[in-house]
Amino acid sequence: MARRWTPRRFVVLRRIRVVSCALLVVLAMVLTFFISARKSVALSVNGQTRMVTTYAYSVDGLLREQGIKVKTHDLVDSTSGGQLRNHAAVTVRSAYQTTIVIQGQRVPFWTTATSMDQLLGFFEENRRQAMKVTVDVDNVYNQLTGGLVINQAGPVTVIADGKTSVAPDGKLPAASILDSKGIVLGKEDRVSVEHDQGATVLRVQRVTHGNTQRTIPIPFATRTVVDPSLAPGQTQMRQAGVAGQRLQTIQVTYVDGQAESERVVKEETVAMPVDQVVAVGPDKPKEGQNSGQQSKDAGKDSQQVQKTPSPSPSASQDSQSATTPAPTPTQTKPPQTTQPKPPSTPAPTKPENKPAPSPAPSPSRDGLWHAEAGVAQTYASGAAAQRGWTGSQFNDLVKLWDKESHWLWNAENKNSGAYGIPQAYPGSKMALFGANWRDDAAVQIDWGLYYIAQRYGNPSTALQYQKRHNSY
Repeated sequence: MARRWTPRRFVVLRRIRVVSCALLVVLAMVLTFFISARKSVALSVNGQTRMVTTYAYSVDGLLREQGIKVKTHDLVDSTSGGQLRNHAAVTVRSAYQTTIVIQGQRVPFWTTATSMDQLLGFFEENRRQAMKVTVDVDNVYNQLTGGLVINQAGPVTVIADGKTSVAPDGKLPAASILDSKGIVLGKEDRVSVEHDQGATVLRVQRVTHGNTQRTIPIPFATRTVVDPSLAPGQTQMRQAGVAGQRLQTIQVTYVDGQAESERVVKEETVAMPVDQVVAVGPDKPKEGQNSGQQSKDAGKDSQQVQKTPSPSPSASQDSQSATTPAPTPTQTKPPQTTQPKPPSTPAPTKPENKPAPSPAPSPSRDGLWHAEAGVAQTYASGAAAQRGWTGSQFNDLVKLWDKESHWLWNAENKNSGAYGIPQAYPGSKMALFGANWRDDAAVQIDWGLYYIAQRYGNPSTALQYQKRHNSY
């Protein structure tokens, strides 16, 4: 039996159709959203590339999703910027720390270079001054730095013990190249890599130590004593001063036979100094004081004459003293009592025989401590180049920080408190890259480059913003 049509049934069917249409629209929207949000991204981590599918909106979200932990000095680059787009390429390069030398300063340098030759090349791409940069291989058997290949493109010149040879295969770490040449390293020997007239040079420097002795004079003190037997202002040498001697044992560090530094390891006094003693006459009294004293003494003498019936030798002495100021108790001592005390009991005025200060050592702390502007720019040239900021990008970085701080490590804006080469505000932000941010220009530069990359993407964009707003 067929169902009869009723208004109620019509309403129910219409509601079902409306709900069904709504569900289809929502489903279509969800499908469209997932299809558009779904991205295919090329993810490269330390040279290993793979294609990944993700719904992440940002590069940071992708890295978290893939379980990739990015440390402070690691470099992350994306073809789509911070926002992730379909078919984008994201590159992650893990940084490791090596040591470079600029103008004799050892500086820790975080790099992503795959060879020593490439690392030196970073500094040559933006080199503005003729400052030589070398790379120290602290431990040639360490797989992190010493295990890095020297030159992927060609041969390596090896210099050691005054001899020069060529290793044809530069695609080896320092340890393998030295072993192939039969070069055995001592515990303190230094190994470094540098560029010299287009050649990559692996240099070995022998470090030895030797002791020497040095005699340091100890100056004598001068003591002055008052002798009433001398005329006022008259001086007389009573004892000549003799300088003492301090013997230092010094350890000298030699690099390839040349003295580089020295350190005092022992110090002793072998001869005590003898004071110089000078006798001087009593001060001449002032005219008013002398006349008053004479009058007073004369009154005393007249009273004494009245009491004494006849002159005596002592009276004549008193009469004579009436014209001379009465000596102080210390002046009436016999001359022999003013002789110097034996050296074993020095006078209080005698200086203490403290050890002489050792020669100021060269800075033992690695880093760009209180670096000059030129040295700071040399460091920044390599750090910027490994981010891909060369040519006009590095020139704009120089202009940016020239205007901000003139590349001075201690530049400080008294109004805002911004500090350092990149003018971080507040300066304590730079502690992310090192606790010594107040004094170490390398820490300041590393943070400044990181800040520019995160906020502006490159120095040229940061410079344009700075010109418009007078800050960045």
